[in-house]
Amino acid sequence: MADRRETPHRHPSGARRERARGGEKGVLPLRAGLDKRPAEVAAMFDRVAERYDVTNTVLSGGLDASWRRATREALGARPGQTVLDVAAGTAVSTVELAAGGVRAIACDFSQGMLRAGAARAVPKVAGDAMALPLADESVDGVVISFGLRNVADPDAALREFARVTRPGGTLVVCEFSSPTWSPFRTVYTEYLMKALPRIARAVSSNPEAYVYLAESIRAWPDQAQLAGRVQDAGWSDVAWQNLTGGIVALHRGRKV
Repeated sequence: MADRRETPHRHPSGARRERARGGEKGVLPLRAGLDKRPAEVAAMFDRVAERYDVTNTVLSGGLDASWRRATREALGARPGQTVLDVAAGTAVSTVELAAGGVRAIACDFSQGMLRAGAARAVPKVAGDAMALPLADESVDGVVISFGLRNVADPDAALREFARVTRPGGTLVVCEFSSPTWSPFRTVYTEYLMKALPRIARAVSSNPEAYVYLAESIRAWPDQAQLAGRVQDAGWSDVAWQNLTGGIVALHRGRKV
């Protein structure tokens, strides 16, 4: 269930924002053994591509579809506009964004993911979030769902998204976040570290990758910290919306 209240981000003047848990800004630790070199992360996703969609549905308890709908609604693209879906994977999210006459382009650096989604009738392009193969100010919006934390330098990616977006365009980041209810946050962390890898062994084509998934979620900034980084990358009117009690958060920004 979505928490429809949007929380604007205000960067206190002169205040030093807390850095992302576990590391320096822009460098997130991976205790699971990857240091986020793009080729290694792409290869990891190549190995999970075969059963990626079904694994996501199982691990999310079927909530992934509602998260995709909420992301499309937050973007608010109009018919005829062009939006870029970064880290689109098999393009399930891109098909959702394309509803209602929007031209949605799937972009991913994993060739295996793009091949797994070849049957989905949306434009596809191979590309790295930090160096998109698009011209300046060529799209009306950018979406990245559950992919920003896998980028070697998330801040560089956020700046790159601004480069390709037209003035007045919108960014939406859909990402795992920090549950807002403290007792549930503890239960959720236990699920991530124990139950999630076990479930992945039963349904995934590469269950070891889901150990990395759990670690990367734990290392990721909370809602306010990520909002600050989006704002620092040049986006205005930054706000976030919690979904499923903060398990997922939608961060939205506008390019002036």
